[in-house]
Amino acid sequence: MPLGIGGKTVPVDDEGYLVDPGDWNEEIAEKLARQERVMLSDAHWAVIRFVREYYEQHQIIPDARHVMRHLAAYRGGHDEGRNDLFRLFPYGYVKQACKIAGMRRPRAWSTG
Repeated sequence: MPLGIGGKTVPVDDEGYLVDPGDWNEEIAEKLARQERVMLSDAHWAVIRFVREYYEQHQIIPDARHVMRHLAAYRGGHDEGRNDLFRLFPYGYVKQACKIAGMRRPRAWSTG
């Protein structure tokens, strides 16, 4: 199932996750966010870029607790933990944040 972006198609799985995270760019993130009905703010981009950077460094998707820590630091130490992350991505970290960041669907995660 392809995702059409700027005249080219990018393969996605049956749930809409990119097949290859290397295909990701910010235009794709914006299209995926629209599909998820998420209006991207600076805080959303802070999470998305953190997920991308973490993945590039470690070749795995960061656990949600790492993202929550990063989000708290981004907000100047303001930390509402999981609530902050779920306010940004109300249908969950994996369902929305990871998808918009261009990650493959994690197989064993059920944490959101």
